[in-house]
Amino acid sequence: MLNPRITGNSLQNLGNMSGRVVLLTGGAGHLGIAMAMALAECGAELALVDRNSEGLKHAQEQVREAGSPKVSTHLCDLSDETAVRALPDAVVAEHGKLDVLVNNAAFVGTSNLSGWAEPFERQGSQAWRLALEVNLTAVFELAQASTPYLRQSPGGNIVNVGSIYGILGPDWALYEGTTMANPAAYAASKGGLLQLTRWLATTLGPDIRVNAISPGGVARGQAKSFVTQYEARTPLKRMAQEEDFKGAIAFLASDMSRYVTGQNLIVDGGWSVW
Repeated sequence: MLNPRITGNSLQNLGNMSGRVVLLTGGAGHLGIAMAMALAECGAELALVDRNSEGLKHAQEQVREAGSPKVSTHLCDLSDETAVRALPDAVVAEHGKLDVLVNNAAFVGTSNLSGWAEPFERQGSQAWRLALEVNLTAVFELAQASTPYLRQSPGGNIVNVGSIYGILGPDWALYEGTTMANPAAYAASKGGLLQLTRWLATTLGPDIRVNAISPGGVARGQAKSFVTQYEARTPLKRMAQEEDFKGAIAFLASDMSRYVTGQNLIVDGGWSVW
């Protein structure tokens, strides 16, 4: 006989996102596509947002093949507040509802910005402001504009994509002899994003859950010296692959995590434990 406190709801049912609509920013990027495909495999409808039109078309095809019943695409510059705040309305007009917001888009260390991927002394205020606008301010705006719709959903939730550099400082020895960068604004924006996650969790609960995923380094053809050193100080002895984040997003976006809020799920192969 089942414990009377246990509903008997199966894990399969808790992970089933059929009928749920997910707005995911950065939908044309490597990580965005992997996360979208994971949610599609759970049965969710996807609204993919990016500023790369060709990339969005490619992502749409892949997500459809993964099993999503409906995939829409939305071009948007996340530094444009008017466009950002209009996104939830556009998604609801297309899909009829909005259940989950995944804030994945961000300027990263390889982004082509003037005064960005430079030594600290040459990093510019303009790049700093733009990074915070896209990586942090747009998340605030989207969350605010999405809240009325998310409150109407029985499983309404927000997942923010942070970074290990939102909680840790960089080890500059890894970057020696490479052209790679780790801008100050990236770390500051991701640190702010994780605190915003906690703030929103206590503010929007109990109607809306808010959590974060902080990825470690993802293998994307980095310099061999960097990869070798990175893997040496990672307990799992490898860099991440995009599919390593599929389980994390499926867990946090679905009812499998229905009693989880205000948390930061660090997916870094153990990098941050040392």
